[in-house]
Amino acid sequence: MKNRIGRWMVSSACCCLLFAASSSAQESGSKPATSSPSAAAAVVSREAPASALSAVLAAACSQTQTEFTRFLTARNKDAFSRMTPSARVALMKRIVLLNEPGKTTVSANPSGRPMVRCETPGVTTEMQIGGAEIHDNLAFLPMDLRDITDSTGATARQITMGLVREDGEWKLLSVGVLLLDLPALEVEWDEEEITATEKEALESLKAIADAVESYRRKYSRLPESLAHLGPPLHGAPSIQAAELLEPDLVNGIKNGYAFRYVIVGASNLGAPAKFEVSATPLRYGRTGRRSFFRDASGGLHAADRQGAVGSASDPKAE
Repeated sequence: MKNRIGRWMVSSACCCLLFAASSSAQESGSKPATSSPSAAAAVVSREAPASALSAVLAAACSQTQTEFTRFLTARNKDAFSRMTPSARVALMKRIVLLNEPGKTTVSANPSGRPMVRCETPGVTTEMQIGGAEIHDNLAFLPMDLRDITDSTGATARQITMGLVREDGEWKLLSVGVLLLDLPALEVEWDEEEITATEKEALESLKAIADAVESYRRKYSRLPESLAHLGPPLHGAPSIQAAELLEPDLVNGIKNGYAFRYVIVGASNLGAPAKFEVSATPLRYGRTGRRSFFRDASGGLHAADRQGAVGSASDPKAE
């Protein structure tokens, strides 16, 4: 993560320095009086970036993807559509520095500047947007972000948000000194997410195997399907619903991987009965590359099978 941020900062800081060197107009803290249509149009022009940024923050707070994409450039919107759902959510979390979706309230501070409040179960943050510094089709707005319980301002942060005018509308360009260039980062993000999902897939495969063995010890047989390892709809656990596995794994799909449990041999009774478990990426190359396989003897295997199910002939999983 540190390396990624460092690379973003190097590429985008140069852009920000170039923009800052240009002559620009500073938006005032309150609406100035207007005496002509041209002056009124200038005020509207200066207010539009703040309005767009308010909408961006509100969408990121509530993690509303359809609304968030309205304020992405065409290039970034295309890349965003290709990202996995979890990667899209992770991006919106970074915008507002919150882990959970929140309830949004948009208002104005005493100076008339936009203020976005994001209330989550764990914390409520307040984001106050300052005056826009505009030059041609670029706008930079300071944003003060703080926890509303912080009366001293010890945890307050100021971030400069960059917007660019595209087809007459203001779109998100940068967050702080981080240039929002999703296509350039898409491959890197995919690699990081694949590493995480593959690791979790192997752990989930082990969890399924452990649940099957627990079922065997309790009922002296193997479960007929993963559904027999799930929680009961009513009453206490039983041979039909042993409550040994979380619902996602009972359904055979979790975090970009599909899981399959198979009884091998002629019987599912007693200790000699054997089984296999496989984990295969749902979207090869996006949610994972390696297929994982637990053989009938308990050995774990992993290999890039181009999205196909693994086998006992694959290398041992590391």
